[in-house]
Amino acid sequence: MTQKTSILNAACRPDPYPYYASLRAGPALAFDTELRCWIASRAAVVQQVLESPACAVRPVAEAVPRNIAGGTAGTVFSYLVRMNESQAHTLPKQVIQSSLRKLDLSGIAAYTQQHATQLTSKYDVRTGSGLTHYLFDLPIHVMGSVLGCEEDALPALANWVADFVRCLSPLSTAEQIDAAHVAAKALQGSFRQLLQDSQAKPHGFLADLQSEAVQSGWQHADGILSNLIGLLSQTYEATAGLTGNSLTALQAHPHLLQDLRKDTSSLPRNLLDLVAEVARHDAPVQNTRRFVSQACEIAGQSLQAGDAIVVLLAAANRDAAVNVDPDTFQLDRPDRKVFTFGHGRHTCPGQHIAEQITINCLHHLLNMPAFDFATLLWTYRPSLNGRIPVFTHDIQTRRPHDRRDF
Repeated sequence: MTQKTSILNAACRPDPYPYYASLRAGPALAFDTELRCWIASRAAVVQQVLESPACAVRPVAEAVPRNIAGGTAGTVFSYLVRMNESQAHTLPKQVIQSSLRKLDLSGIAAYTQQHATQLTSKYDVRTGSGLTHYLFDLPIHVMGSVLGCEEDALPALANWVADFVRCLSPLSTAEQIDAAHVAAKALQGSFRQLLQDSQAKPHGFLADLQSEAVQSGWQHADGILSNLIGLLSQTYEATAGLTGNSLTALQAHPHLLQDLRKDTSSLPRNLLDLVAEVARHDAPVQNTRRFVSQACEIAGQSLQAGDAIVVLLAAANRDAAVNVDPDTFQLDRPDRKVFTFGHGRHTCPGQHIAEQITINCLHHLLNMPAFDFATLLWTYRPSLNGRIPVFTHDIQTRRPHDRRDF
C-alpha cells in the first residue's frame, strides 16, 4: 500500500510538490490535529513566522534536544548560535557571521577543485555508492582545508561529522546518538588543536576568527569549538543535498546539460543560475520548525506559548505570489525568491559556501567524459526536513573504507 504523503515524510518523497500545493490552497496557517502543530506553507506566512520575535528555533523548556542532553553532543548543541537565541548567543552569532562574510570564496573554489579531483581517485563516481560518498565527503574536505586541517586528517574529520549529524534528527537511534557523542568529543579535540596552531599564524580563517572574538569580547573556547563543529555539520548535509539535487535537475532537463557543456565560456555564470534555481525548485532543506515563546498572532491566528509551527520552506519557494510560474525550472528567473537558506535574522551565513562548493563540484563532473548523467538513479535519505539524494545506479560491493550507511 502506498504511504500517504505528510509533513513527516514529504521531504524524501519522489515528488512532494503537489502535496505542498494542496497545503498552500488551504488555510493560511493550518493546524494538524494529529501532529498537534501549525503548518505554514504560503510565502507570506513563512516570511511572517521567520520574522516574528515570538517564534524561536527551540522550545523554551528544551533548549537542547532531550535525546542528546547530558552528553558531549548535547554540550556542543547548547553553544550553537544557529540553534539558540538567548542574549548569551548574540555576540557569538555576530562574530561567526562576520567571520563567514569575510571568507574568501575564491579560496573555497580552489579547495573544491582540488578535492573534487582527489576524491575521484578514492570514490568511483560512476557508481551510486561512490557518488553518494563523494558528495558527502567533498564539503567536509573543503571546509577542513579552510580550517587548516592536514590532508591526512580529512577522512577522519568527514567520518566524525557524519556520525555527529545523525544525532540532530528525531529519527536517530540509540546507537547513532552514542556514536555522535564519541564523534563530538573527537571533533572538540581536533579543533582545539587547530585553534592552538592557528595562533602562530598571522592570517587564515581560524586566526581571524579568534582575533575578532577577542576584539569583540567573546572569549569562550568551548563556544568557538562548538560553532566550528556546527559550521561543518551544516555544510555537510545541505551541500550534499544541493549538489545532489543539481545533478537530478540536469538529468530531468537534458537540454540544460547540453547547453552547459556546449557553452563553456559562460559555464560559471550558468552554473550559478542553475544552483540558485535548484535551491528554489527542489530545496535541499525542505522545512524548519519554530516554537512560540509568547502569545502572538500569525496569519490571523492566535498562537500561544508552547505552540509548534512547521515552516515549509520548499512550499513557499513554489508560491506563485513570489515566483511566477513556480513549477517551471527556469535559469534566468527574474527576482527569484528563495526561502531555502532562511530569511532575515535566520538567514544561513554559510549559503555562499554551499553554493560555491556545489558550483565547482558540478564544473568538475561536467568535465568528466565518463560521468553519465543519464544513468543516475536515486532514492532520498530518510529525513524529516532534508531532501538529499542517495544514488543507486550500478551499485558495486563497497570498499573497506565505505563504512557509513546512508
